[in-house]
Amino acid sequence: MGNVRFHLPGLRYNYPLNMFWISMMKQFPHYFREGVEIASFFGSFPFSLWNGGRLIADDQCDRAFVQNVIKSINANHIPVRFTFTNPLITEVDLMDPFCNFCMETGNNGMNEVLVFSPLLEEFIRTKYPSYKIDSTTCKEIKDLDSLNAELDKDYKYVVLDYNMNNKWDLIEQIQHKEKLEVLVNALCVPDCKRRGDHYKNIALNQEIVKENRLLPKDKQKPLIPWKCEYGDKNCIYTIQDYSTYVSPELIWEKYVPMGINNFKIEGRTANLFSLIETYCHYMIKPEYIGEARLLLMGNLEASKIIQVNRPRPAAFK
Repeated sequence: MGNVRFHLPGLRYNYPLNMFWISMMKQFPHYFREGVEIASFFGSFPFSLWNGGRLIADDQCDRAFVQNVIKSINANHIPVRFTFTNPLITEVDLMDPFCNFCMETGNNGMNEVLVFSPLLEEFIRTKYPSYKIDSTTCKEIKDLDSLNAELDKDYKYVVLDYNMNNKWDLIEQIQHKEKLEVLVNALCVPDCKRRGDHYKNIALNQEIVKENRLLPKDKQKPLIPWKCEYGDKNCIYTIQDYSTYVSPELIWEKYVPMGINNFKIEGRTANLFSLIETYCHYMIKPEYIGEARLLLMGNLEASKIIQVNRPRPAAFK
């Protein structure tokens, strides 16, 4: 059986968790299911105008942080993968100084970028030819012929539209399965009709955030509201009845024997504890999940990533 390669979320918020995860893999390999390896850490640094899929609107990361994160991840022989999947990129946006700085910082032949916009893809291929280019699930490619055509293109990986998960009659007919990547824990409901509009809402809000950065507080524009009850409440335990959910058993017993070895875990903006549960669910042997979880949370508390406030005793009188 080949390696089971996971693409994990987080270049900023989840960076400490991901570095502890790497360390745990080295120190406690017996915790992990057969063949597990990390294929990439994906995400973007705030504020990246080219970012897509999740609204990440915090203030700008400084140069030193970006450089240190990329260097630290690459030092472990793991690629950084930028999620530059904004569907509404313009010619002017291509000159964004921060996104170009991030690309230049990671321009060492090891790293990757997920793309949606043909305009941005062509720009990156021309200006940063050392990057591997991946095709995002945000494209919503839902028919077999279009998917096989996408796999024929010069992409390192093509992320499967999660609505095709577990449809074995279709998956059997997919060509270049070695380039296919499966999103295993999609929190969206199957066949969500608002998905494309949500991606556009995120892109429009990022433009507002960009404008607001140059305005005083009283002049800033409000973000365009978006409410999704599923995104707010779902986690690894609430999606297991969805047709799109891929269990660890399906990974090892169905997908890998078919020649599909790449699996994406979403969660760039997920609650930290929810992400720990998801990582353990997919990558840790069931008998070690409790032990691994406690080890992770202890390390995160010791590093002050998790802060536990204890009641202050009152003086005896």
